[in-house]
Amino acid sequence: MALVEHLGELRKRIIVVLVVFVVGLIGGIFVAEPIYQFLTAAEEAKNFTLHAFSFWDGIGIYMKIAAIFSLVISIPLIFYQLWAFVKPGLRKEEQKATVRYIPYAFLLFLLGILFGYFIVFPMTLSFTTTITQSMGLEETYGITNYLNFMFNLVLPLALLFELPLVVMFLTRLRILNPLRLRKMRKISYFALVFAAVLITPPDFISDFLVAIPLLLLYEFSVFLSSVIYRKQLEADLERDGHYVEAEEEKD
Repeated sequence: MALVEHLGELRKRIIVVLVVFVVGLIGGIFVAEPIYQFLTAAEEAKNFTLHAFSFWDGIGIYMKIAAIFSLVISIPLIFYQLWAFVKPGLRKEEQKATVRYIPYAFLLFLLGILFGYFIVFPMTLSFTTTITQSMGLEETYGITNYLNFMFNLVLPLALLFELPLVVMFLTRLRILNPLRLRKMRKISYFALVFAAVLITPPDFISDFLVAIPLLLLYEFSVFLSSVIYRKQLEADLERDGHYVEAEEEKD
């Protein structure tokens, strides 16, 4: 396909994703109420009274919850459309292998949300409120502050949990390999630790508790890349062997 045809194909797939996202957004409006009740019924939210400082706070929160709900359910479709876009450039065995990643993309995203919500968010909220109270300040939080604080912690972690899957996918496409990942280890470690510092309070314990799982995810990604890369080399050797045998038979 020409470059223009590739761009046209990409545009079609982006439109499909956007349509599904909008449909999910409409569905999310109907489930925003129970999700909101669940989030504000958590033990952390009971420690203080949440306020609305704007007439649009309620509507804005409902729309944000609906958008996040739509994003979560759209993750499998987004990965499927990405796979379908690169599918023509893959061999049949690679097509079958990569399509299996789609359910795992959804599971890893959910795992990241659970880790962020049940571990990182309570720890971070406890740290920040303790500092505030130690300074003798009266806590008056808006519902927008509370939920934005939560989402800004949980969603980046959920996306970072997709790292092993992204590395496996790029290894399948022969863009990455374990040798390159090992050479990039220092830079990758720095980037992951920097990300952990950005989304956690400025204390060593919080940074450590978030950075360690991210570094383990990277090493797990390198291991998965090694498994795939080894199978690719074996397949290449087998294919080259068949080619040599065929050439010898012709001679």
